[in-house]
Amino acid sequence: MAAKNNALSKPVNLSPELEAVVGKGPLSRAQVTSKVWEHIKANGLQDSKDKRMINPDAKLGAVIGKDQISMFKMTSAVNKHLS
Repeated sequence: MAAKNNALSKPVNLSPELEAVVGKGPLSRAQVTSKVWEHIKANGLQDSKDKRMINPDAKLGAVIGKDQISMFKMTSAVNKHLS
């Protein structure tokens, strides 16, 4: 496994919308990604036909938008809520 990139392990501040999904910050980007996936899996938000697509619930929709989104675009949408 590659060495931890400093940007991934450095704690960042979260928007209130993102905190509603992943819990109180600051968290590292890696922790945010992990917790977003926990939320997706716990709430069955992956599309049943195409697992790469995410169907956001109300909480996640406040962060990434209400429309279905690809897991690859989701990361950049989540990043807008980090500072």
